[in-house]
Amino acid sequence: MRAVIQRVSEAAVVIGGRTKGSIQHGLVVLLAIEDADGPEDIEWLSGKIVRLRIFDDENGVMNRSVQEVGGGILLISQFTLLASTRKGNRPSYSRSARPEIAIPLYERFIRQLEGDLGRPVQTGEFGANMMVSLTNSGPVTIVIDSKARE
Repeated sequence: MRAVIQRVSEAAVVIGGRTKGSIQHGLVVLLAIEDADGPEDIEWLSGKIVRLRIFDDENGVMNRSVQEVGGGILLISQFTLLASTRKGNRPSYSRSARPEIAIPLYERFIRQLEGDLGRPVQTGEFGANMMVSLTNSGPVTIVIDSKARE
């Protein structure tokens, strides 16, 4: 799994002209799933996201997690994060899991993230054409890959 995590002051996802999810102060998580991903990737990545200390404490130091500051999470599936641009100019998405593999893992990731966070998360819709808007706070953007564990 690969995730791009952005600290935001606000974010929303709109599908077909209707707001599907929105948050104030928290994290937008763009998530890509590959065939080789499994339960251990879900557990590790979810825990890492919830405990990632990228919110300011009272001294202005990034020392608090989304859980500690009571922030929200907006989770968006985005298979293009696994694009390979090695050959030519047209990206290859061959590392991205097919929907029959990715959808159950995505749904399990949502449940794990909600359990780790201790409250519901907002989501987009897997496979939908989504309009995502956000105000990146900082800016703070982190990329995490569950295979690299960094």
